[in-house]
Amino acid sequence: MFIPVITIDGPSGSGKGTISRLLANRLGWHYLDSGALYRLLACAAQRDGVALDDVDGLVGLAARIHAEFRITADGEESVLLDGEPVTGELRTEQSGNAASEIAALPAVRAALLDWQRRYREPPGLVADGRDMGTVVFPDAALKIFLTASPEERANRRYKQLKDMGKSVSLAEIMTDVRARDARDRSRAASPLAPAEDARLLDNSTLGIEETVARVLDYARSIF
Repeated sequence: MFIPVITIDGPSGSGKGTISRLLANRLGWHYLDSGALYRLLACAAQRDGVALDDVDGLVGLAARIHAEFRITADGEESVLLDGEPVTGELRTEQSGNAASEIAALPAVRAALLDWQRRYREPPGLVADGRDMGTVVFPDAALKIFLTASPEERANRRYKQLKDMGKSVSLAEIMTDVRARDARDRSRAASPLAPAEDARLLDNSTLGIEETVARVLDYARSIF
């Protein structure tokens, strides 16, 4: 049975998670936050004392942990690791940087590949990440590469963390954004890049609803 997939790839801070959750909710489809899987693995590694460069340890850990993704009534994501809520922990800068480190390891990416593909269930799936359209779901009917300028992405992250009551530096976030971009684009395993058949969407000047509407228009032209 054919199960449709929409992939939304892009760099950190492009808004792909927010857009993907809203899109999945409005279509009534399942949602996969692939970046959260890497954050979960990094979180589990730190919890269990597994070094982020211990490839065998990380691969073994990936086979043991259990993750659940839920969308709350207000459209927010709730993540459980082995039955414990870890959503807040996954959204820290430390977690994001650790996830970016282990995502550069080919054996880790291979270990998580089948796990990600199991989220493809009827009536459809919206998957966001960095290689959803190029590696994980290359047969997806609609592929979006969502981006925004580094300055805009840093500003979004800064405002998000300030709203959470955290003391942060815009300059430090800008440095982290550029470093993560460079790491994601230069890694040997599944570097960040749009699929050849992806639709490029720069939302530097678009709001959330405008971006969702644009992607829904693309979807309606296909499904």
